Amino acid sequence: MRKYKKLSSLNFSSFIASRITFQSNRTFSKLSVRIAIVGIMLGLSVMILSVAIVKGFKREIQQKVRGFAGDIQITKFDNNFSYENTPFKTDLAFEQKAKALPQITQVMPYATKPAIIKANGEIEGVVLKGVDKSYNWTTFKHTLIAGKVINTADSVAAQKQIMISSYTAARLKLKVGDDFLMYFIQETSRKRKFTIVGIFNVGVEEVDKTFVIGNLSIIQRLNNWEYNQIGGYEVQVADFDKRTTAFDKLNSVLPTTLRAYMIDDTYPTIFEWLKLLDVNTNVMLALMLVVAVINMISALLIMILERTAMIGMMKALGATNWSIQKIFLYNAAYLIGLGLLLGNLMGIGLGVFQHYTHILKLDQESYYMSFVPIELNTLDVVLLNVGTLFLCLLVLLVPSTLVSKISPVKAIQFK
Repeated sequence: MRKYKKLSSLNFSSFIASRITFQSNRTFSKLSVRIAIVGIMLGLSVMILSVAIVKGFKREIQQKVRGFAGDIQITKFDNNFSYENTPFKTDLAFEQKAKALPQITQVMPYATKPAIIKANGEIEGVVLKGVDKSYNWTTFKHTLIAGKVINTADSVAAQKQIMISSYTAARLKLKVGDDFLMYFIQETSRKRKFTIVGIFNVGVEEVDKTFVIGNLSIIQRLNNWEYNQIGGYEVQVADFDKRTTAFDKLNSVLPTTLRAYMIDDTYPTIFEWLKLLDVNTNVMLALMLVVAVINMISALLIMILERTAMIGMMKALGATNWSIQKIFLYNAAYLIGLGLLLGNLMGIGLGVFQHYTHILKLDQESYYMSFVPIELNTLDVVLLNVGTLFLCLLVLLVPSTLVSKISPVKAIQFK
């Protein structure tokens, strides 16, 4: 019997709510309802785009930096923090242990050496980064704007090949196929002639203004190192979000003569900026939710006040306060649902459009990329929808209690 009464009450509240929502002819409440729907639509679309843009920014910038420098770097344990690495011999036992860790995908040797490029009457200070055939070019290839990567498989050809940034190419008026001299300042100054095989544009100032890419054996010969001596290892992890765990696991098998540090420490400015983006996004989400809630509270109060006579009549006929409250909460749920539907269409639609067209451009020198990146995630969209609906209905419970303050006798006489 109790189940039957609950079901009847539910059907009653839902039926009245649908009549109020879809068949109301009250002009003022219609206007307030439309404003509330538009507020929720704009709020949700802004939240979806905010999260998608921030995630897109983080993904693009992380991929660019990771593609160039790896996720973890390993060098000799000493006080040398310059670009002129302290050499150490490759440790095959350590490499095998590191690669056996499920968190680690690649371990790649490298070395760096400062140099000066002279071309077309101009000079430019750079750092030559030497890599070998184990280097992962997959991500780095996306930053190429001309030419190709170094052919590290051909040790003879790779001795003369080099890749420079678009910044350096513009400064020195160079293009793919051009030759230039690079000078290395050491006890006995040396120079080498290189041919440009590729021009890259990482979009990160710390990389584009500093580095050129060559073969590791060039640095080994210039420094008179042995064939198995390197400047360090670059390590790539399976899951970048879990890089701290990978870092701890790697340290457990790291020889005492070596030290490891994460990419966050190599480029602290970039990663601190990315953390600030998360803070800005949280503030934006909070503001949009507040706007949506205020709009819905205003609309609900207006609807209750406009239907004071109806509320009084229902109370006179025996309806409880809660059953009448449910009418307006159902009504609010319908309106919120419509706002969410339109907000999804607008937010996801604009996001997909930007993802494929890149119509919104950015200043690459300031934002590390030339367009607004988008990363839409189904779980993010679902959580934003559920969170908005739940929070709005939860907050609306308070103003809906206004129903209990309405007297049936006075309400029926209300004009």
